[in-house]
Amino acid sequence: MEIHGASFHYPALIGSQLIEHVGKHVRKCLPSATCAVVTDSNVAQLFAEHVHESLASAGFKPTLITIPAGEKSKTLEQAGQICDQMIAAGLDRQSFIIGLGGGVIGDISGFVAAIYHRGIPHVQVPTTLLAMVDSSIGGKAGVNTRDGKNLIGVFHHPSLVIDDLDVLNTLPRRELNQGFAEVIKHAVIADAKMFRTLQSCKAGAAPALQRLIKRNIKIKSKIVAKDERDQTGERAVLNFGHTVGHAIERAGNYRKFLHGEAVSLGIIAACAISSKRAGLPADQRNAIVSLLQRYELPTRLPPTFPREKIFGALKFDKKFEDGKIRFVVTPRIGLARVTSAVTLDDIREAVSQL
Repeated sequence: MEIHGASFHYPALIGSQLIEHVGKHVRKCLPSATCAVVTDSNVAQLFAEHVHESLASAGFKPTLITIPAGEKSKTLEQAGQICDQMIAAGLDRQSFIIGLGGGVIGDISGFVAAIYHRGIPHVQVPTTLLAMVDSSIGGKAGVNTRDGKNLIGVFHHPSLVIDDLDVLNTLPRRELNQGFAEVIKHAVIADAKMFRTLQSCKAGAAPALQRLIKRNIKIKSKIVAKDERDQTGERAVLNFGHTVGHAIERAGNYRKFLHGEAVSLGIIAACAISSKRAGLPADQRNAIVSLLQRYELPTRLPPTFPREKIFGALKFDKKFEDGKIRFVVTPRIGLARVTSAVTLDDIREAVSQL
C-alpha cells in the first residue's frame, strides 16, 4: 500500500516471507550501496543474519550495529554512538539506515537518519505489532531524556516500510498483546466498525492480522496527512491514552510496564476523563475496558505502584503548552478531539481510580 501526504510518499509492504527478501525490496527504492542496519540485542539473534545476507546478495554493503534492547537505549548518547560507528564504517551522505526492531529501534534509527549528514534515507523493518501499526508510520522519531519520552525528536519519514507477518510468530504473548493497545486506541478515536470487529473476531489469525495492520496504517496515515508536523491539533488525537501512559512508563522506570501496557492504563484514565468532560456513555467506557482486558492488557495499577511519580512526570509531557495540557478525549467510540478544559485535578482523580 502507498502512504502519502503533501510532503511525503512511501510504500508499506505487508505480507509473509519479506525479511528474506529485504535486499530486493530495498533495491527498488534506494540505489545507494552502503547502509547501516540498526537493531537490538534480542532481534539481532533472530533476524540480523538473514537481513545482512539479503542485502549483500542485492549488492549492498551493510554494516550491522547492535544496541542493548529496551527503552533505556533510546538516548542521545546511544544515538551518538551509532553515528560514531557509521562514521567509522565509512558511511556517507549517500548511505541509508535500516531500523530492524520494535518501536525503540524505529525511533532511534529514524532519529539518527535525520541527523546523520543532515539527513539520509530511512527504512523501517518493524518486528513488533505495535511498531507495525503505530510507530513505524508517521515520520516521528526521537530519543528520551531523563525527564520524559521523545522530548528530543524530529520529523523524518521513511523511504520504505516492510511489515513481515512471520516475525510476529516469534513474539512472546505479552509483547504481541501490547500492540493491540494501539490498535484499540485507533478504533476508539477513529473507527467504531473496527472496534466492533475486535470485539467479535479472533484478530490474531494471520489473514485477519494482515487486514488489521493495513487498516491501522490507513487510519494513522490519514490523520498524519492532515497535520504532518503536529501543529493544528488534528494529529494530536493519536495521543489518546498517551499523556497518562507515558507518565506511567516513566514512573515505573520503563521497567514495570511495556509501552502498550502503559497506554492501556492511559486509555482507562482518558475514558474516565472523557466520561466527565466529553459525555462518554458508561456502556461505551465499559466496552473499551472489556476490550483491553480481552487482549490481556492491564486496566488497573498495582496497589504498590508509586502514583505520585506519575504526576511528577506529567509536567514534562510534550502536550503541555503554556502550562495548559492539550488532552485527548472521546465523546463516543469512533471519535476523539483535543481539549484544554481538562485539569490536573481531573487527571489526578482518574489516576486514583486506576
